[in-house]
Amino acid sequence: MTTQTTAQTMADRDGVIWLDGELVEWREAKIHVLTHTFHYGMGVFEGVRAYHAEKGTAIFRLQDHTARLFKSAEIMGMPMPYDADTLNEAQRLAVRKNNLDSAYLRPMCFYGSEGMGLRADNLKVHAMVAAWEWGAYLGKENLENGIRIRKSTYMKNDSHPSMYLAKANGNYITSMLALSEALQKGYDEALLLDSKGNVAEGSGENIFMIKDGVLYTPTLVASLDGITRDTIMTLAREAGHDVVETTIKPEELYGADEVFFTGSAAEVTPIREIDDHTIGNGSRGPITEKLQTMYFDAVHGRLDSHPEWLTYV
Repeated sequence: MTTQTTAQTMADRDGVIWLDGELVEWREAKIHVLTHTFHYGMGVFEGVRAYHAEKGTAIFRLQDHTARLFKSAEIMGMPMPYDADTLNEAQRLAVRKNNLDSAYLRPMCFYGSEGMGLRADNLKVHAMVAAWEWGAYLGKENLENGIRIRKSTYMKNDSHPSMYLAKANGNYITSMLALSEALQKGYDEALLLDSKGNVAEGSGENIFMIKDGVLYTPTLVASLDGITRDTIMTLAREAGHDVVETTIKPEELYGADEVFFTGSAAEVTPIREIDDHTIGNGSRGPITEKLQTMYFDAVHGRLDSHPEWLTYV
């Protein structure tokens, strides 16, 4: 006799979720099927991490993530139902009440089921925060070994760049298609180009290349203004490296010494192969390793600099 086990779903968990100012039991945190954002994709969200730091569990760059959430809402024309202090405390509360030593957090603001159609003038903006344990997004072993990526046939639309300065729900449809395509072809991630054929970003990550000790990363034309991106740029400059924001052709990546992705979920993930071209020595390079170490020292509170990046729960 065999016993079937069912994998735990996101909906079937113990714990609580902060929803519209209240802590709701995880399994009861539900919305109506006619929720407007569910139909049209107009919502804004963040991906945030909390780490076990030297002085206790701390959320990394919480204020910056919340500020970007508000900026995204401004770009989308969504009135925020709570102030930044309330949403910051909601995120700290979600980590505490779920007894998490480390966590991934998902704050989101979305339109409710008060109306339907594109001209739904009576819509209300709702807010939620969930927190749960989530390991290395692209695999713990890949933080050392690196990943294989390929150029996507899906393009990052840069016709209205401000749209991609917003971390908006609907923007990620293209990312999902690109990632699915890459996985089906045996790769770990996708590389999206903009309409001019320049490197934009991964499906949910910013990208850096290193050549002769200099870091290069795409300008913010068709990619998100990543907070981990900014963290790495700051740490790299403090370590004595020049950092250049510029247009990058995919062919330039092939000849780079090192390439890596950054993101709150991906953290700092080396890229060992692009379109079957081996990058550098085919594994994590020395500068990537150094920056990765600095990053993890920062999030775990082992750096003396930038204590403002940590908010203890």
